[in-house]
Amino acid sequence: MKKQILILLLSILPLAVYAEGNVHLEHAPIDTSDMASVQRGAKHFVDYCFSCHSAKYMRFNRIGRDTGMSDAELRENLIFTTNAKGAPTKLGALMTVAMTDDYAKQAFGAAVPDLTLEARARGVDWVYTYLKSFYVDPHRPTGVNNTVFPDVAMPDVLASLQGMQKAMYKTEEHQGIQVESIDHLELEQPGSMTEEEYDAFVADLVNFMSYLSEPVQNERKSLGWKVLLYLAVFFVFAYLLKKEYWKDVH
Repeated sequence: MKKQILILLLSILPLAVYAEGNVHLEHAPIDTSDMASVQRGAKHFVDYCFSCHSAKYMRFNRIGRDTGMSDAELRENLIFTTNAKGAPTKLGALMTVAMTDDYAKQAFGAAVPDLTLEARARGVDWVYTYLKSFYVDPHRPTGVNNTVFPDVAMPDVLASLQGMQKAMYKTEEHQGIQVESIDHLELEQPGSMTEEEYDAFVADLVNFMSYLSEPVQNERKSLGWKVLLYLAVFFVFAYLLKKEYWKDVH
C-alpha cells in the first residue's frame, strides 16, 4: 500500500522537483569594487532585463555617482525612456518600468518581480547559475525551462547570446521506483558568444545586481576593517591600562 501511495505522489509531482534539489550552484566570480564590471553589468541589465523588470529602489544618478559615470554616459548607456509627457527620463528618476502586474500576468502567467534586492534575497550564486541554466522544453509556454527554477515563466531572453541548451537526463532508483532527472545541459544551438564570453557577460550582470541590492556594501566593508583595526589598537591600550591599574593588587 505504501508503495502504491509513493507511486501516486511521484506521478503527480513534476520530475523537475527532484532535479531542483540536486542542482549545484556555480560560484559567481563577482567583485562589486570593480566598477568597470558594475558599469558593464548596468548596461546589460538595461539592455536585457529593464524592459520587464524594474529596479524601483534605485535611481540612475546614484549608479552614475557610485560608478563614476557622467550624466552624458548615463543617458547614452542607461536611459532610453521618456516620461508620461514624452520628455526624456530625468537622471534622478527611479528605475521603474511601464509593465503592470496585470499585463505581466496575462503575458507570462505571473507578475514580474522587481530586481533591486533579488541578488541579496536569492544569493549571487543562485542568480549566476539561473542565468546559465535555461534549456529547451517544448512542453512549456515559452519553449524553455530552467534547472534552478523549474517551470519558470520567464522566457530565455539571453538565448541569442548563450545559444539553446538541451537537457540530458539520467534515471535513478528511489525505493524501487525509477525516477528520471536532469543530469546536465548540453549546447544544442550556439549563440553569438562563446562559453567564456557568456560567463563573463553573466558575471558582469550579476555583479551589477549585487551592487544594486546594497550600493553601500563597499563602504560598509571598508568601514568594517577600519573598526576592527581600531578595536585591535584599543585592546592593546586597554590591556596595558588594566595592567597598570591592577599591578599593585596582584
